[in-house]
Amino acid sequence: MWSAFVLICSASLASAVLGPIATDAPAPAGGSVANNQPPLSSFFTGHSPPYPTDDWWVGYAAGSGDAVCAGPFPYQSNLAASSIQFGMSSDRSFDGTSIKQPTQTDWSAGFVEHSGDFSDHHAISWARFSGSSSMTGYMVPGSPYMTFNFAGATPLLTSGQGPITSFNGSTVTSGVSATGSKFTVVNNIGTYVIYSLSGDLTLSAQATASASTVQAASAFTGVLRMVKLNSTSHEALLDEYYANYPTGVTTDYSFSGDTADLTFTWDVVGTASDLLMLTWPHHRIKMVSPNFPATTALNYLTTKGYMYPALGNVWTLAYDLSTITFNAPRAPDSSCTAALVQGVQYEIGLLSASSPSVPGDFYYWGGSIAAQGRLALIADHLGQTSLISNVVDYLEASYAYWFESSSSTLPAYETAWGGIINAGGADDVNVDFGNGFYNDHHFHYGYFLTGAAIIAKYDSSWMAAHLDYINYFLRDIVNPSRDDPYFPVTRHRDWFAGHSWASGVANGAGSRDEESTGEGNNAYYGAMLWANVSGNADIYNYARLLLATEQHGTQPYPEDGVRALVTIGNVEDWQSGAWLFWGAEKVEIAAIQMLPVTPVNEYLYDSAWVNNVFNYAQDELTDPTIDDEWKCVIYDAYSQYNPQSAAALSTGLSDWGTGNTYTNTLYFISTRPNTGGSICSATNANPIGNFTISTSDGLYVVSTAANANLIASGTSTTATKFAFAWMPNSGSIFNTVNSQFVTADQSGIDALASARATVSSWETFTIRPKVGAASGVYSIKANANGLYVIVGAGGALINNATTEAGSTGFIIQ
Repeated sequence: MWSAFVLICSASLASAVLGPIATDAPAPAGGSVANNQPPLSSFFTGHSPPYPTDDWWVGYAAGSGDAVCAGPFPYQSNLAASSIQFGMSSDRSFDGTSIKQPTQTDWSAGFVEHSGDFSDHHAISWARFSGSSSMTGYMVPGSPYMTFNFAGATPLLTSGQGPITSFNGSTVTSGVSATGSKFTVVNNIGTYVIYSLSGDLTLSAQATASASTVQAASAFTGVLRMVKLNSTSHEALLDEYYANYPTGVTTDYSFSGDTADLTFTWDVVGTASDLLMLTWPHHRIKMVSPNFPATTALNYLTTKGYMYPALGNVWTLAYDLSTITFNAPRAPDSSCTAALVQGVQYEIGLLSASSPSVPGDFYYWGGSIAAQGRLALIADHLGQTSLISNVVDYLEASYAYWFESSSSTLPAYETAWGGIINAGGADDVNVDFGNGFYNDHHFHYGYFLTGAAIIAKYDSSWMAAHLDYINYFLRDIVNPSRDDPYFPVTRHRDWFAGHSWASGVANGAGSRDEESTGEGNNAYYGAMLWANVSGNADIYNYARLLLATEQHGTQPYPEDGVRALVTIGNVEDWQSGAWLFWGAEKVEIAAIQMLPVTPVNEYLYDSAWVNNVFNYAQDELTDPTIDDEWKCVIYDAYSQYNPQSAAALSTGLSDWGTGNTYTNTLYFISTRPNTGGSICSATNANPIGNFTISTSDGLYVVSTAANANLIASGTSTTATKFAFAWMPNSGSIFNTVNSQFVTADQSGIDALASARATVSSWETFTIRPKVGAASGVYSIKANANGLYVIVGAGGALINNATTEAGSTGFIIQ
């Protein structure tokens, strides 16, 4: 004889509407590995991988199996040795940066006969068990009640919040008993109601020094439900509908042109139409023909906003799907075309198939490769088709490292859970942000799929040769079917929460979080592009649905105090706010929700929101010490509100980071819906040609082989001739006397010098007509440190003025 808990964990599993992408065994160049945090074998007894790794309940099955899990909301829960612990945080605070609702245990549900052996927990979704005594917990998100089905077991409920003070209206001193089908129990956290769906039973409440418990008088076969009673006004609705309970949910979807319906069908014991569930705001906005009781009749406040009641076991949510694929749905504004052509020619000219990007990791390489790939798409849209092959050759040379087992960074198939990982991360959680433990796969593989889709768009033979291999990454994050024996269903997606969780199985699969919602969106955009170009119409539609729901589901938070933050940096199950694990600047917090900048983001960049973000980050946008790689993303998003202003601001950028380019920034800005006239201005460019440089008092700049420093000390006859060449938003200055490029360092102490044979970031300068000066007078800003050039001691040109007003005015002629 034995006893056990069996759990139905309803999560992101969708019904097999679509068949698997493929069923072949993955054979990546890195071979097969197993990470050093395998699943609990007892939890998945009798079954084999693939297992879910990022669902809300994976903490039941990873590490020691006792992590607090992000559900079933409105509750949070964890497994203890002899019980299921659950609670609803009553300690909600807002500190000006974050909403916090720390997890708490209100009650533990178990039964007297339990062995106390932690290994006696099993997922009924994976295994069905029977025995002399058992308790099945239906862990269904959205249910206001916690539901437990006992089989020949004596229910035992233990207070997790101090002594029981009242039971069925009677004060508890030592013990109180009651018989019936409804009971109320009060501890330090408030009132819970207990319902029996299987007739009357006798429960006794005890409050002792060692424990406060509610225990049945004898073994029980039937269903008990517990619910937190936040207000006496809620009791009537809870009393009316408690007899109907969900045991699971099927997630279904259907497509019609560019729309889709997402349907949740709750499996119900009782009357299906009388099933009482809870909705989040993102559900209510999209639900078709809902049956909503009054929001005052029942509500619970969570980190994602209020959950309000809905009746019925079928929810249908309607979504519009993206009609944007590779490029923007409109041509670039004509005022920007010349600069775009100049930009795409220049940036593609820097790419060489003989010197490709070598993968040193997954994340940064992926972001870079996708950004370079977009140059081919933009060239195509501009009619510069002769440039495309150079990008494709570069991408193919870079992807080739993935396919060679001798490469230092390789994908491998992880066998313990089932998925593609960075082989080097199987035993090191610090590699690629925990990729080997299933963190952030959607962030990484969205970039991979985008780059591969761009190659395939222009080289069908490459696609044919590598289709199965690229599909490994597609299957890892968007597999729609349980018939794929190697990958779980839609690994990161939490259909009920409406978005993805980035957290995998590291450290026992504790708190769930989604930090870069922009890259979550990009995961499904990349999948959509790959499915589009590879001709998989089903997965193309499935990815469009994932994208639409992700973009919608990551826009929560109805409370005024939180909305005043303007943007949320990190969404966690117990905390959400304007912060990041790795940075505190406003531009970082905002930009990570917006990047990467792709055409499909015009659905995401709500005009009012991006204007608010722009104002929110204004002090940092004007700070020259803040990196341009973040500013450029905010300017791109801001163009949805004001493309003219965004274009003007973007001309001051000198860096776009690894995941963006000058051309892509200008392309996005120039393709916004525009009713305000020309977007780009011809005056925002460096002078191009051969020039001398002089000050307004007639001193000419000299730099020779004998003295490479730039010194304002000469005359028009001794002045050095410099060749000014175009670069994105800037230019290089080449000394025609010693054949060296002018360079500046970050210190702002040393003089500019003609001392570099090649151009890098320290050899770029932004030269513009100086504001407030006479016509023909320019300011020079060194992009090495973002500071302006002045004439210092001895006539040396030094980059150390913080403002243009404090810079020297130069005549270039």
